[in-house]
Amino acid sequence: QVQLVESGGGLVQAGSSLRLSCAASGFTFSSYVMSWYRQAPGKERELVAAIASGGGSTNYADSAKGRFTISRDDVKNTLYLQMNSLKPEDTAVYYCNAYRSISGSNRRYNYWGQGTQVIVSS
Repeated sequence: QVQLVESGGGLVQAGSSLRLSCAASGFTFSSYVMSWYRQAPGKERELVAAIASGGGSTNYADSAKGRFTISRDDVKNTLYLQMNSLKPEDTAVYYCNAYRSISGSNRRYNYWGQGTQVIVSS
């Protein structure tokens, strides 16, 4: 079955760094757009960063630009998010997402992990 397992969250001080990982299994990882989302208490889930299948292009939320880097290892079936210069407003549960749409059809596949908590203290 499909599994997305996030790890690497924790409690850190402002200005610190964290590296989140998402181990994927049960689907063809290399064929999926992979993304990191986050959800802070009382707020909607928002896109943080995304990386195309094959790793050819990336996209970042304005809040993540210049501080976060998304990457993927299609051999290890793992997605990463390197987060530097963390701020208290980065506090949230971070979720891994896998998405694929099949061209020429209506089939779409969308999978979520359980999330990993990141808390940044001031």
